[in-house]
Amino acid sequence: MTSLFGSIFNGTLTLGLFLLAVGASMALGLILAVVFMYKNTYTKSFVSALVLIPAVETVVIMLVNDNLGVGLSVAGSFALIRFRSVKGNAKELVAVFIAMTIGIICGTGYVAIAGVFTILLCAVMFLMTLFDFGRQSDDEKYLKITVPESLNYDHVFEEILQKYTKSYELESVKTLTLGSLFRVEYRIIMKDAGQTKKMIDEIRTRNGNLEIMCGRNATNRDEL
Repeated sequence: MTSLFGSIFNGTLTLGLFLLAVGASMALGLILAVVFMYKNTYTKSFVSALVLIPAVETVVIMLVNDNLGVGLSVAGSFALIRFRSVKGNAKELVAVFIAMTIGIICGTGYVAIAGVFTILLCAVMFLMTLFDFGRQSDDEKYLKITVPESLNYDHVFEEILQKYTKSYELESVKTLTLGSLFRVEYRIIMKDAGQTKKMIDEIRTRNGNLEIMCGRNATNRDEL
């Protein structure tokens, strides 16, 4: 058992061992990509990257095995390039880190450990997705109200929100069109979801019939 979970390199790197480590890392990356695709929104380029990132990490770690710190820095920079220009959500970031870790473990020769790690993490990801772990209550919504700059939004909507919601909380205030408008965002829990239109109609009489948005997806809270 000890030898099974030991490094396959044992101080030497041959072509066969190189191909074994790289092939194993890509196979484990493929498993990760398949699990990530289950009930998740994804792009073809992202899941392809999940397959290839472990192989890139493996090669980098093997080539700089005399200085593991340098290898981690270089490989980490490669893996996180995507998040410097494109917004990524939390699930994508975790998947990238898992792919990086697979590559690091394979790059040091511990292929069996990488396999166990991948299976455990993928099983947890699959179960969390299957059972919709962490899902918000269907009663919770996000309410965005556009108001003119002349309107004091601090208390003008409180009476309406107290009437139609179990609870409400002011999340943020944002200026629009060079400060001529404000967008006020609340997190609310409705007393009765069927009363949403009545609530919006009453709010329209207070905000000058400007834009109002109410829904669970009003804010993408999964973005980083």
